[in-house]
Amino acid sequence: MNNYGLNLWGDSNFVIENGKVCINHGSKPAIIDIVKGIRDEGYRGPMLLRFPHLIQKQIEQIYSNFKSAIKEFSYKGSFNAVYPLKVNQYPGFVKNLVKHGKKYGYGLEAGSKAELLLVMAYNNEGAPITVNGFKDKEMINIGFIAAEMGHNITLTIEGLNELEAIIAIAKERFKPKPNIGLRIRLHSSGSGIWAKSGGINSKFGLTATELIEAVNLLKDANLLDCFNMIHFHIGSQITEIHPLKKALIEAGNIYAELRKMGAKNLKAINLGGGLAIEYSQFKENSSRNYTLSEYANDVVYLLKTIANQKNELEPDIFIESGRFVAASHAVLVAPVLELFSQDYTEEKLALKKKNPQLITELVDLLNTIKASNAMEYLHDSMDHMESILTLFDLGYVDLVDRSNAEILTHLIIKKAVKMLGTKQNNPELLKLQEEVQERYLINFSLFQSLPDFWGLKQNFPVMPLHRLDVRPTRSASLWDITCDSDGEIGFDDEFNPLFLHDIDVEKEEYFLGFFMVGAYQEVLGMKHNLFTHPTEATIEIDESGYKVAHLLESQSILDIMEDLDYDIYEIQDTLNERIEKSKLVTDTQKKQILGEMYLFLNDNGYLKTIS
Repeated sequence: MNNYGLNLWGDSNFVIENGKVCINHGSKPAIIDIVKGIRDEGYRGPMLLRFPHLIQKQIEQIYSNFKSAIKEFSYKGSFNAVYPLKVNQYPGFVKNLVKHGKKYGYGLEAGSKAELLLVMAYNNEGAPITVNGFKDKEMINIGFIAAEMGHNITLTIEGLNELEAIIAIAKERFKPKPNIGLRIRLHSSGSGIWAKSGGINSKFGLTATELIEAVNLLKDANLLDCFNMIHFHIGSQITEIHPLKKALIEAGNIYAELRKMGAKNLKAINLGGGLAIEYSQFKENSSRNYTLSEYANDVVYLLKTIANQKNELEPDIFIESGRFVAASHAVLVAPVLELFSQDYTEEKLALKKKNPQLITELVDLLNTIKASNAMEYLHDSMDHMESILTLFDLGYVDLVDRSNAEILTHLIIKKAVKMLGTKQNNPELLKLQEEVQERYLINFSLFQSLPDFWGLKQNFPVMPLHRLDVRPTRSASLWDITCDSDGEIGFDDEFNPLFLHDIDVEKEEYFLGFFMVGAYQEVLGMKHNLFTHPTEATIEIDESGYKVAHLLESQSILDIMEDLDYDIYEIQDTLNERIEKSKLVTDTQKKQILGEMYLFLNDNGYLKTIS
């Protein structure tokens, strides 16, 4: 049985039972059963399933591991966490996050005016708020209002111009004032494709010279008491622990030096985000070389050591790990619409009384193939196909011969692959599988639902949700339904050797699950071809079963047109007018067409069926 690397990326969140992927919680419902239940209500197209218990699990893991580390090292500072809203701002996620984080005092982080207003509306009472990113006077004013509302808010300064604006606004507004944090630009940076967000040449933060100037500005404005936090970020998805240790040492020493300069209310170090999760599916080992426990222990131990060496207060610890909290909670489910070799059946053969010799040989290969010669016959059939194509271009064989060759070659490939199995430890067979891969047309938009794959080649675990008690034999390339050739997740014998089942979608439905998609994918998703956010459902599970706690249908075509600032009433009126003016149909037919047009405009744009 192929478990699709579930032991590597699954974190015990999912199990395979009776050939189905099940949620490893409560009554352990099968994802496919949940999906079919929703589809029975008439919903079609891709679906995004949210599992709030997985949000709760990640929050609990963060707090419990830091609590253990603080206890082990007798650490005198406190631990705090905030969730960066940019990772996923959808209410189906955020409202559950706030609910499950309440007992921990789990806070929120904003990076824009709109995010800050959302944070002020939804943040748990008393929980910390941090504000990062570039700010204008209006955004800083909103931060002051948050403090005046009673929020525990820290405005993190990215540049001296922001600090000057805070000083000016502080003279005009009421008490209390927001806390002030300074983002420090470290020489240390992370690793991987997101490492450029850290380091001395990063987009954000103050240099050592600017830090000294900032402290002097705060002293002169009598606002030094508001300065309570330094913040750094060395990159998202930090896969190695060593860069973090190096950054902690650098930040810890800066913290001590700033306190010696008179910043006695500076009591916190914010590590930013970067706590990695596991996306790898086809590796032997995890791409992350540390555990959450090791991460927490290293942070606490190093900051304690530096503070003690410098004879300074052990700082409160803040982290902003959004990806770790959000990624695992959401699963994208999409049905397979078509296999592109599905029409290559023996019934479609149109053999002549006298066929070209190469066709006769292909028929013989098909009838005599067995496990012992499968690899050889596979090679022979592909060579024969190439020869037929050459003869066709030269005019020596006709279109019927070419069709017969295509059908016979695909039938031989199917038989050979079935006999040989996947054998992922066989480099030659894997290389060959890349050449004979099957194309699966999936009812989703890669640009909408997996933009990080398109933009960064970030792989996400993908597997069928059922038939897992049957060996998959087809090397699979996944095509989305956009009219863009980049909308493909290709079979790669080294990095993405995905095998799926050889099915007939006209006889049975076949669903794929794309996992770990809860971080960034929704908010970065683009409306390419005007495909929009899939229908989403929040699934709550207990020992007695599950319930669909919230279901939000995908936007209609009119809705998404309106999002792009089209006048939807103008569109409807113009279409109706042109239908009415048509001289090609009768008045009765026009009424039918008008009704059909209304239904199409008010439905979502995903495909229903292609058969």
